[in-house]
Formats: sequence, structure tokens, C-alpha cells
Amino acid sequence: MRRRTRVTLNCKRCGKEFTAKPSHIAMGFGKYCSRLCSQLSMRNGKSVACDICGKEVYRSSKFLEKSKSKKFFCTKRCQTLWRNQLYVGDKHRNWKHGRATYRSAMKRDSRPKECVVCKTSDTRVLAVHHKDRNRKNDILDNLAWLCFNCHFLVHHYDVGQDLDLLRPRS
Repeated sequence: MRRRTRVTLNCKRCGKEFTAKPSHIAMGFGKYCSRLCSQLSMRNGKSVACDICGKEVYRSSKFLEKSKSKKFFCTKRCQTLWRNQLYVGDKHRNWKHGRATYRSAMKRDSRPKECVVCKTSDTRVLAVHHKDRNRKNDILDNLAWLCFNCHFLVHHYDVGQDLDLLRPRS
């Protein structure tokens, strides 16, 4: 009966003592005590603190280099909290001189919240359309509900222009 020999080694990452077969060592294995230590040794990033909650989170070196703000977050929730504090009002990229109150006025209006072209009532996909295509004309008679799809078609392919609801009142 042949006796199997093992060699005692120390893990290159954590220093823990472990045993390996000489044939594995000859093939280049036997450097780490576990798969976890092997995977962790290949990491080339570092742990950083979340800018909102302070929780430690690992980021790769490529991720660290690509960051424009040099701020890191543990979750999308923390990132959104930071973004909502920073990009509000005139700092928001869609800011139009404070003239965005027509959406809330349309929500308070008694008209049904449905697309005037396709009649969908899913409020998640509804947008406000300016009938005369003048964004500064925020009179309620000039506004109509359209879903995103119909809104695109109205602006780019003149779909629904035969509807009285999409003609500006003179």
C-alpha cells in the first residue's frame, strides 16, 4: 500500500497553515489555504467607506479610477440620497428656469389621467404634451396627457394630429 505524502505550507494571503500534495505544488497550486483566499488575493482594489452611511464596501481599482465624483456608495439607495441632495433646482440637468409646475397642475386637473391617443391609464408612462409645442405656454387648455410612446409618435411622425384633443385652441 502506497502512503500519500502531504507538505505543510502557510497561506500566502492569511498565513494559516494547511497541507497540499507535492504533485499539486509542482503544478503551481498549493499557495492558498482555500478558494476564498485564492480569489481574495487576486483582488486589486480596496475597501472604501460609503459616503452616506459609512459602511465599508470593496471597489476594484478600475472602478476607483473611473469615478468622476470620487464618491462611493454601498447601494443605489445611498447613491440616490447623495444625488438628490446635490442635483436639485437649477443644478438639475433638466431645469427649465423653474417652469415645471404644469405637471402638478395637470395632476390636480379633473381630466382623466389617460393617454388621449391610445387611452392607456398607466400613470407610470404618462407625460404632459404641449399642444402648440411651446413649452412656455402652460395654460391647461394647451396641455394633454400622452403616454411616452404616443408622445414620441406625435412629435416625430405627426400621429394623432387628427384628434381635436391634440389641436391647440385658437
